[in-house]
Amino acid sequence: MTDLHLNIDCHRGDFRLRLDTTLAGQGVTAVFGPSGCGKTTLLRCIAGLEAGGEVRLGEQVWSSRQRSLPAHQRPLALVFQDAGLLKHLNVQGNLDYGVKRAHQRGLTPLAHEQAQQVLELLDLLPLLQRPVQRLSGGEQQRVALARALLINPRLLLLDEPLSALDTARKQEVLPYLRRLHQVYKGPMLYVSHALEEVVQLADQLLLLERGEMRAQGGLAEVLATLNLGDETGVVLEGRIAAQEDNGQLARLVLDPATTAADNSGPGTELLLSAPQAAIGDHLRARVLARDVSISLSRADDSSILNILPVQIDSLSADGTSVLLNLRLCSGGLLRARLTQRSVTQLGLKPGMPVWAQVKSVALAG
Repeated sequence: MTDLHLNIDCHRGDFRLRLDTTLAGQGVTAVFGPSGCGKTTLLRCIAGLEAGGEVRLGEQVWSSRQRSLPAHQRPLALVFQDAGLLKHLNVQGNLDYGVKRAHQRGLTPLAHEQAQQVLELLDLLPLLQRPVQRLSGGEQQRVALARALLINPRLLLLDEPLSALDTARKQEVLPYLRRLHQVYKGPMLYVSHALEEVVQLADQLLLLERGEMRAQGGLAEVLATLNLGDETGVVLEGRIAAQEDNGQLARLVLDPATTAADNSGPGTELLLSAPQAAIGDHLRARVLARDVSISLSRADDSSILNILPVQIDSLSADGTSVLLNLRLCSGGLLRARLTQRSVTQLGLKPGMPVWAQVKSVALAG
């Protein structure tokens, strides 16, 4: 595993990006934040398209105060919003062109068998002879991904690759992005301002705001600390233990968190709609704070399927509402957004055992 070390100080007009951190050498790190926070500038600095600061992958220095490798010599691949395909070539021609240029970056392209695996994963084998002009937007982005993977980069940078696609095309490409780890073992940086994409794809999260790092860490860990308005919530992961109601509902046993005091008891379970899931599948679910309510006792006469024992970790005022951090038996977190009146009427305080009524659980890929 080769970590990516960054000490960036980049000026662009009135904007300044300052960042000093280390990113994981495997998995997907999402670079997330609002428009104008510095996400694309960060990727351009790493790629050598912008000057400013130090970039080091393992022991290989790409840029420092003394020297800087030009962009075309850095052993990485970059996929933009625009697929950037050569219009006069067909799909195979675009892939071949990328492979021929790999040696300029000091890279050894994938062997034939591995290359075939990439093309199969991205469902491109039937499209190899098709002209680029006859590809849909989603198909073009899949070709761009394949072109990046075939050169066998040490680092893969994805700069909002879905932002130019409509909703249907995004949903077409997302499953392929989720499966990239099957053919690419190196680190990926995925820039996005779309939380839905981040929740589905990321292992780690780097949050930027006004050119500075606001938070960094595991996806679930960081999301559980952020106030994102209506999007405030948590990500929970677990394995399908059973199918119920003729396969319409799945029982998800949550992974124990490292903060759990005792993992020897029964795991926390959620029932959710997952008709395509099979027993043993590892899934990620998202629960929004606005979909969690609190009761002092278990309501057995409720239509809500998921009623979980929790302990209140903390409460924080948020305008006219209150955000509650709730600790599950598994050690993981839930969040709930209540009115101040509800908090007062129930007498809610840190340390209290209560019941969380989860009105909605959504699969996150």
